[in-house]
Amino acid sequence: MTRNVSLLPLAEARQRVIAAAPRLGAETVDLADAAGRVLAEPLVATRDQPPFRSSAMDGYAVRAADTVEAASGLKVVGVSAAGHRFTGDMPPGACVGIFTGAPVPDAADTILIQENATVVDDDTITATEPAIAGRHIREPAIDFATGDIVIPAGTVLDFGEIGLAAATGAATLSVVRRPVVAILATGDELVPPGAEAGDDQIYASGGHAVAALVESAGGRALPLGIARDDTDHLRGRIDAARDAKADLLVTIGGVSVGDHDLVGRALKDAGMTLDFWRIAMRPGKPLMFGKLDSMTVIGLPGNPVSAIVCALLFIKPLIAASLGRDAALGDRPAILGVDLPANGVRTFFLRARLTDGDDGLPVATPFRVQDSSVMTSLVAADALLIRDAEAPPARAGDPCRILMLR
Repeated sequence: MTRNVSLLPLAEARQRVIAAAPRLGAETVDLADAAGRVLAEPLVATRDQPPFRSSAMDGYAVRAADTVEAASGLKVVGVSAAGHRFTGDMPPGACVGIFTGAPVPDAADTILIQENATVVDDDTITATEPAIAGRHIREPAIDFATGDIVIPAGTVLDFGEIGLAAATGAATLSVVRRPVVAILATGDELVPPGAEAGDDQIYASGGHAVAALVESAGGRALPLGIARDDTDHLRGRIDAARDAKADLLVTIGGVSVGDHDLVGRALKDAGMTLDFWRIAMRPGKPLMFGKLDSMTVIGLPGNPVSAIVCALLFIKPLIAASLGRDAALGDRPAILGVDLPANGVRTFFLRARLTDGDDGLPVATPFRVQDSSVMTSLVAADALLIRDAEAPPARAGDPCRILMLR
């Protein structure tokens, strides 16, 4: 007998999951390992950058007044190079050869660029045109000053921020800890890739796809293998996730109501508080969400496409929210490429290819076969075409919404 259980609207389900995102502490990592991480504490400059007046060009450090007489000779009394400043005296009528990035002598007020200088002999030059005071000199702290917040907390660190952090002299950074996501595939029909599959078995794929998604989203995947359709074995794998202090346990398969769908039963026996387990979406109606001690639990459907679509809609934003990132759906407008019939009570995510449209928006054409066990079309798809619950029939050329897959 089928249980009459109402379906939770997709938007409400996502809101509940995102609201339950775990609060993660900070950890210190080497600068070389910080790319892609979220800064936990603001990075404050401990010195000025640059810390001294420096030259922006190769040439000669001079007094602008000494170059007014273009034909007058200037005596070269030394050289200032990057990392090796000139420490001697520069009297009136003298100059110092200088390279880009080198400290400017205190007596100089401008840089006569190399192109505007003529070498008379080994220690004399003339200016071909007067130099302008203040030209080609970088003043101290034009980039940042001591005490400036150069990178605010919550920033996702990319190559630019990594370079900026290095410029402050930071060898390590305080970043938000990556959430540990334990992933447990379930079912006697599954064998791991590389093993010999029996006549009635298939290779487990959903767990590997979800693990890759977790890593790309900023989490740390902790694969727990495949649990047999046995309550005691399931409990042992659940305990392994607890022992590993996982922030999130993701199960794949066994969350429906069949006699062999034991995951929900095992989790409840372990003490899980169930929030919901059926959502008005397709694919992915039997999705379970709950809490086991401090560990969030999400049970995904067993069909690989259903598991991946649900992971995109729930696990990816949950990780984003725990890291302080934007957890919005991120859908965007497109143009429908074919006629579609009216939709039912569940939001439908159709695998679709995109082509260029005449008005700049992409044209989304769904694949004919949308079976949730077909992985090849998910790999070939560019996006998921979103059909809202109870949407009326739509015609080719109508506006629609898509969720990019990559």
